[in-house]
Amino acid sequence: MGEAAGDGITPDAANHLGLLPGTAVGVSIIDAHAGGLGLLGAPVEGVAPTVEMMETRLALIGGTSSCHVAVSREARFVPGVWGPYYSAMIPGMWLTEGGQSATGGLIDHVISSHARSVELRDQAKSSGRTIYDLLNERIEALGRGAAFPAELTRELHVLPYFHGNRSPRADATLRGMISGLTLGDTVDDLAVLYLATIQAVAHGTRHIIDTLNGHGYRIDTLFACGGGTKNPVFLREHTDISGCRIVLPAEPEAVLLGSAILGAVASGDLGSMLEAMGTMNRTGQTVEPTGGVTAEYHQAKHRVFHRMYDDFTAYRAIMTLSGLPSRVGQGLVG
Repeated sequence: MGEAAGDGITPDAANHLGLLPGTAVGVSIIDAHAGGLGLLGAPVEGVAPTVEMMETRLALIGGTSSCHVAVSREARFVPGVWGPYYSAMIPGMWLTEGGQSATGGLIDHVISSHARSVELRDQAKSSGRTIYDLLNERIEALGRGAAFPAELTRELHVLPYFHGNRSPRADATLRGMISGLTLGDTVDDLAVLYLATIQAVAHGTRHIIDTLNGHGYRIDTLFACGGGTKNPVFLREHTDISGCRIVLPAEPEAVLLGSAILGAVASGDLGSMLEAMGTMNRTGQTVEPTGGVTAEYHQAKHRVFHRMYDDFTAYRAIMTLSGLPSRVGQGLVG
């Protein structure tokens, strides 16, 4: 990564693009890895990260699904997490990549499949706001009657494996679960279910972080980009559940910035990938964990998160022992 591809732009391509012939082109990279380049090197409080400090950082590139990208000086083999890949993102460092198969896609599915989704979307359209704004507003209002907003989900729990699990269970046949449903179908009921789903996604992120840290990483800071970073509830639940601070980039299009970093190194304008990342990355907002009773609450919720997986696998085992033909992998489980 960071090397120039061939002799640069050909005269014909330069003519079409309005660039000079021979303009350097960096070798291509996977989109999420470009996001890692556009996030992980940002100086925090004016201090650019050393190679050692990079092992305390995780890039969270969110969207319909999510990638969780970390780098290390030595190869770290983490069960259920892809890699390690040498120099796949930063030359001289090992890349490890976890992920969740459905994040934004899961949240949207929970909203769109609810009885009040059409009503809420019409309200959002007429008011010039997003459906997430309206749901977050309801959570804030409902949360005034609780010790803290996250407590609204005390009896409502979601296992987010609706599309299987990418990391660290690495099992595409897993399925999701919801515990604690009532007959309520109001917008407020949807708001609480939406909150529980965001929390479930955040617990999936925490599971990945805990697994990485159990194999030599020391991750305490998330650098995040993607649509979820526009949602304050998404950010709050992720930092409170993971216990990590979240640093947002000044340039929200981190994947495009990572591509520019590749070009800057390929052109010789900057000498190394780490130098380019430290020079061209800048931080924006930082979100710190709430701690205290909120952290204790999420510790209990995390136990439920793992228990739901155990329960699901127990149900599957019972049905397997019943002698019925297995439907695992055919979309009929769960």
